[in-house]
Amino acid sequence: MFPGAPGYLDTATMGLPPAPALEEISAAVDDWRRGRASAPGYDAWVDRGRAAFARLVGVPETQVAIGSQLSAFVGLIAASLPSGSEVVCAEGDFTSVLFPLLVQGQRLTVRTVPLERLADEVRPATDLIAVSAVQSLDGRIADLDAIAASARAHGATTFIDATQACGWLPLDASQFDFLACSAYKWLLSPRGTCFLTVGPGRLGDVKPLLAGWYAGEDRWSSIYGDSMVLARDARRLDLSPAWLSWVGTAPALEMLTQLGVRSIGTHAVGLANLLRDHLGLPSSPSAMLLLGRPGAAERLERAGIRASVRGQGVRLGFHLYNDENDVDDVAAALT
Repeated sequence: MFPGAPGYLDTATMGLPPAPALEEISAAVDDWRRGRASAPGYDAWVDRGRAAFARLVGVPETQVAIGSQLSAFVGLIAASLPSGSEVVCAEGDFTSVLFPLLVQGQRLTVRTVPLERLADEVRPATDLIAVSAVQSLDGRIADLDAIAASARAHGATTFIDATQACGWLPLDASQFDFLACSAYKWLLSPRGTCFLTVGPGRLGDVKPLLAGWYAGEDRWSSIYGDSMVLARDARRLDLSPAWLSWVGTAPALEMLTQLGVRSIGTHAVGLANLLRDHLGLPSSPSAMLLLGRPGAAERLERAGIRASVRGQGVRLGFHLYNDENDVDDVAAALT
């Protein structure tokens, strides 16, 4: 299933491609090299990727827009909020969530609060709650049920960044008004593909400020002229796709849907907790962990283990291609 990379525990930075994705990318690159590729032909991979993501998060395809990166979708939502809106976010969240909101300046009031208090900090004046489902720094999981309930109670809109969650943590995007996910981490895809789900009745709240030909109701009749007919569903928020990235994304997501996110999560979290147990740490529902041990980064590097330095620690993440050998190797390197 995977070509193999022993000791790779850095999925939170970049996922590894499964064999089906590599095969389709290789064939597509060969077609491109030989002049056999066609621009409309890539639409099939975009459609497959959109359909697979919709199945992963439990919404209809008509509620899924596609793009290239998370911050573009956050920026659309930020620019669509009325001036004077209040947004509540988690302290220290990923800047692709925070910067598109903060750059609005005085148009928006952005309050950052501790992740654990996010649901409690929502008030009648709050217009939007924007948070990562799983924190990129250390793998902490937001209380999404409490956040959704608090938003409903106060009439606030919800935006969830699922980039560090989707692929191992079961998610129901229908709980939220908006959910976005870059696919190059836990969805094991090339960088350059991203999704946005738009809840029922919310499409009209987002201005398609980045609309191009790919947002047209009929893409290939929307290339020239000022007769603008945008798609009637979430496709009106589509951004023109990076073709070869979608060639790898479609088969990767199809494989994940076949295996099942719940099963993947059980495997990944189980390995992370096995390592926690070896290191005398409390168990957690997260497939990610941040180790603050002095010298940990150097020890892991000498042992040939790939991880990332984040903040004051070393971040590790377990996925499909990891097993107990990886746990044993990390434990041996650190103890």
